[in-house]
Amino acid sequence: MFFGGHPFGGGMPGGMGGSGHGGGPPRGDVDTTKLYETLEVDKSASKKDIRKAYMKLSRTHHPDKGGDEHKFKEISAAYEILSDDDKRAQYDKYGLEGVSGDDVGAAGGEDLFSMFFGGGGRSRRGASSGPRKGPSVNHPLKVSLEDLYNGKTVKLAVNRKVIQGTPTECTRCKGQGAILEVRQLGPGMITQMQRTCDACNGQAQQCQYKSERKVLEVHVEKGMREGDRITFSGMSDEVPKMEPGDINFIIQEKDHDLFKRKGADLLVVKEVSLNQALCGFSWKIQHLDGRELVIKSRPGEVIKPEMNTKEALPFVKMLPDEGMPSKGNPFVRGNLYVMFRVKFPEDNELPTEVVEAIRKLLPEPDVPEEYDPMEVEEVHLNPADLRLFGKGGAHVSSNEAHDEDEDGGARPVQCQQS
Repeated sequence: MFFGGHPFGGGMPGGMGGSGHGGGPPRGDVDTTKLYETLEVDKSASKKDIRKAYMKLSRTHHPDKGGDEHKFKEISAAYEILSDDDKRAQYDKYGLEGVSGDDVGAAGGEDLFSMFFGGGGRSRRGASSGPRKGPSVNHPLKVSLEDLYNGKTVKLAVNRKVIQGTPTECTRCKGQGAILEVRQLGPGMITQMQRTCDACNGQAQQCQYKSERKVLEVHVEKGMREGDRITFSGMSDEVPKMEPGDINFIIQEKDHDLFKRKGADLLVVKEVSLNQALCGFSWKIQHLDGRELVIKSRPGEVIKPEMNTKEALPFVKMLPDEGMPSKGNPFVRGNLYVMFRVKFPEDNELPTEVVEAIRKLLPEPDVPEEYDPMEVEEVHLNPADLRLFGKGGAHVSSNEAHDEDEDGGARPVQCQQS
């Protein structure tokens, strides 16, 4: 399968259901005795009688004891249904159709009819399994955040294999799809190994193919997310005796220079100076639909380094309904979050006159401590990394640590004189 061109070159970088019978009366042609006959009990049997019959029959027909495997599966499936009050009530009303949607052991709801009726029950219901489906093709589709916000439809050329003429039975494997090879290991010793037929690739049919070019209109919905699929049913390569598989385009969201996305919400990071954090700021951005927004702080609003919470969380503000549209309902949008980072002046960056002016203007200035410099030691702080907290001082090696006694003191060192 080959794909032509790149549709998003522009932009910024960046099982069956339940029975469905309701409470109606049972159909007249429904068999509601087969499971009881399998366990060799009456329909009026108690749960204790049903369990007793199951234990007896399972021991007799267990494959490990030489019993029939199919019969053992029938017994197990019958017991699983009749030992459950709800499933038994459904079966007594509607037969196997009443429990075919339930998860019944390894048999599964789809296999109940073929297990007990050899497939006749399923055909009686008119539910044919139909042909198998061929393999699907998944193709990653890188999409910009702008296109996921606004939606976009592009045309994409696809080359697929189409069967030409009528398939014929593979002559090498005689329509089996596999070849049985017999090898002699030694005198009187042989081994049989089954492998996929290389002439038909296990399809049991041989045919000629031709290449067909199709142009697909790929519609990216507003609000689609990473991993969403755009499916074209039956557009994959044709395979003998199978329905063609699907072509799935898997959305891969490109990174964006400004916006970060989570669900339907967007996040931008804004760095402000200390002056802007205290006196106000204005910031113009271009949204994903091309609109220009000017984000301004309110008069007197202060941007803080962190939120007033127990945890040290960044200071965040929010603009409602300016996030991503919701898939399937694009009129409902997420929110736009702005996370602030306050940039403080570097050491020795502020002149003395500026410091004095700020001290006069800002509330709660520092009150100098009264002390005698001749008697009190003055100290200054150095830059530090909190990740190194607890690693200061002289470290005791593991060998020295073992020399300490249980009280924490060092063991006396004995000197030996020769």
